[in-house]
Amino acid sequence: MNADLFRRDLPVLSIQDLKVDFPLRHGVLHAVAGVSMDLHRGKTLCVVGESGSGKSVTARSVLQIVDRPGRITGGRIDFTRPDGSTTDLAALNPRGGAIRRVRGREIAMIFQEPMSSLSPVHTIGDQITEVLRLHLKLDKAAARDRAVGLLRAVEIARPETAIDRYAFEFSGGMRQRAMIAMALACDPAVLIADEPTTALDVTTQAEILDLIKRLQSERGMAVMFITHDMGVVAEVADEVVVMHRGQVVERGSVDRLFSAPAEPYTQHLIGNVLKLEQPSAIRAERPPQPAGREPVLEVRDVAVHFGGRKKLFRAPPPVVKAVDGVSLSLYAGQTLGVVGESGSGKTTLGRSILRMVDPTGGAVLYRRPDGAVLDMAKADRTALRSARREIRMIFQDPFASLNPRMTVNQIVGEPLLVNGIATGAALRDRVTGLLEKVGLEPSWGERFPHAFSGGQRQRIGIARALALEPRIIIADEPTSALDVSLRAQMLDLLLRLQDELSLAFLFISHDISVIRYMCDRVAVMHRGRVVEEGPTAQVCDAPTHAYTRALLSAVPRPDPQARRLHLRERYVA
Repeated sequence: MNADLFRRDLPVLSIQDLKVDFPLRHGVLHAVAGVSMDLHRGKTLCVVGESGSGKSVTARSVLQIVDRPGRITGGRIDFTRPDGSTTDLAALNPRGGAIRRVRGREIAMIFQEPMSSLSPVHTIGDQITEVLRLHLKLDKAAARDRAVGLLRAVEIARPETAIDRYAFEFSGGMRQRAMIAMALACDPAVLIADEPTTALDVTTQAEILDLIKRLQSERGMAVMFITHDMGVVAEVADEVVVMHRGQVVERGSVDRLFSAPAEPYTQHLIGNVLKLEQPSAIRAERPPQPAGREPVLEVRDVAVHFGGRKKLFRAPPPVVKAVDGVSLSLYAGQTLGVVGESGSGKTTLGRSILRMVDPTGGAVLYRRPDGAVLDMAKADRTALRSARREIRMIFQDPFASLNPRMTVNQIVGEPLLVNGIATGAALRDRVTGLLEKVGLEPSWGERFPHAFSGGQRQRIGIARALALEPRIIIADEPTSALDVSLRAQMLDLLLRLQDELSLAFLFISHDISVIRYMCDRVAVMHRGRVVEEGPTAQVCDAPTHAYTRALLSAVPRPDPQARRLHLRERYVA
């Protein structure tokens, strides 16, 4: 049988009854429990599921890079080359030469967080040329020329100079492009993309999805795309495999899966995405707010500039205007969303309110419960500490913001203890009440953060933020690290707590669907400035600024019949 027939009829990658186990202290975790799927040349197979479903372990098994002590305990992974020869990758020694020759050369992988996958001490060019010299045996000059061409192919500006830069000198989107260039260096037959856009804002995500699709079309690659984002699935998939607790629960064409999902779990995943396409029912049921109220927080012409200070024997670095004259008002019991791409200044704005970074100019006026107004930008340490009890923050990464050496009881109770509010039995009672309020079992209080899922860790962070009974919470991307179903749960929790405790939220996000669901008003930031502000429905449904329209057009819709990212608007300042 000739090679053309093999390419046409056989899957390039066939996973059959794959089993991957992780031995535990007591028993075994069956992370992948008999999974089968086929991947065809020129097609995109999306493997979708929530955290813990086994989708990433399945992908990593293909290249025998499962984290220890996990190991493949059964099944086959047949890789068929263009010449018709087939290798069972599952049977290869994970440390042997045979699998090393496959990695990067014939099957390549890009990861969710490129900064942890790229070397911080080698230039981008050195890392790409190493792959070329190892697998293709190119000399140094030829490898560098090919690396420049690869950087140009993934649309990195000025590749001739970018090749000599380090990963930390690139933005998140540019680092992901560099990872793709490295993965494509040897023209692989299969590209495995493991959550490659999860950490990116919507416009950068759209660019990366477009790039992968274009390169796939040009090179005829098979793409296995691992994700929990059903909007991305609708946009890029040909075929879909849905995983849950280590098993495949449903598979089929993308059109069939979205139009007629057969399994309750698939219906649950799609339903949670569709839920975030509309404003929250909790918010819609609220009574109208009385007119003429004073804002609880006013940001007036706030600026935060970095750089510009002269250094010894060196010219001063250029001034970066991270926040450049922003004015906003936040009212009690309401949620103001701040949305924009990475680098728009939204996180710096949130941190400047609490003086985690000092404003360069402007005023941050906080109205205390007694009606007195404090300018946080100019407050002394004592006044600032007092105000910070009433304005708290929830952070993006719940794991990084929780002390791994403290139990949950200690983490949640620390603000009460440090501020002298409760000790002993009273402290224990307060912590128990806080854990119950955010939906956690009080008996879990003696556990450490590593024993919890991402969603549970975020609930711990919320409990800590509520400990001092604040009036304002600044939530900085609090759901971006969560699966879509956990995201919906977390937003509903915050909305219920808002109604119960009359909280005001400043909600920072790059996710338009989250903003639409959560917020009463929204401010759109671009390059340190607010370019549009208004009621959420007005801004999301009838935006007036070209940048807002570009943001909205870059959001993938959970409808494979309405793919639109290739038609999205581009904004040029």
